Amino acid sequence: MTTRLGTLLLADARLPVGGHTYSAGLEPALADGLAVERIPDYIAARLRTVGLTETAASVLAHRAAGGTSAPGGPGVDPEALADGHEALLARSPSAPLRDISGLLGRGLVRLASHLWPEHPAVEALRNLDRSPQRPVALGVVAAVMGSSEDETARVALYDDAQTVASAALKLAPVDPVDAAGWVLGSEAVIAEVAAEALAVRGADDMPARTAPQIEGWSLEQQNRTRRIFVA
Repeated sequence: MTTRLGTLLLADARLPVGGHTYSAGLEPALADGLAVERIPDYIAARLRTVGLTETAASVLAHRAAGGTSAPGGPGVDPEALADGHEALLARSPSAPLRDISGLLGRGLVRLASHLWPEHPAVEALRNLDRSPQRPVALGVVAAVMGSSEDETARVALYDDAQTVASAALKLAPVDPVDAAGWVLGSEAVIAEVAAEALAVRGADDMPARTAPQIEGWSLEQQNRTRRIFVA
């Protein structure tokens, strides 16, 4: 698989990792009264808070996985991978959001285990004490595919924006053309946040930006009996 094709694959919502179950918090936000016209603001707010923290975790996982090292080659650092994973968990206050991230992470682990079962970075990912959170799994898989750090950061942020936009089509009377425009309109924010995430040097340096309202909505969503998305 070529580097560019692997990066495109990670950005594809059809990748079989369970992403269709997640609205990135949009469903409870709309249920609580968020106006449809504010969804672009919601996307930007996520990118600058949750998105920054998770993207930094993806970048650190990418480095711990050996970056663009060839399969079986040197550079995999299981200890750094575990440290980054624990740092991300410490910055994720909401149990429901940790659970859904673990669910999505397991989907990526399953994909990687099937395609590169003997790669040392994939083995290190499987050997984490807890189910890998999605950003960490994404960083490892991106490294194994040969994606660069910058591509990994951008695909992590793109996926977050696209998750919200895609969920909106199922939750509100939204024109798909408008939803595509929201994602395109987030380009400047993605570039800004990606640069910030790439500047992170280690687990202790990982930003701890949270979005308390989104976390609160995730707790409410967990108790809803009628819902389309897990979170």
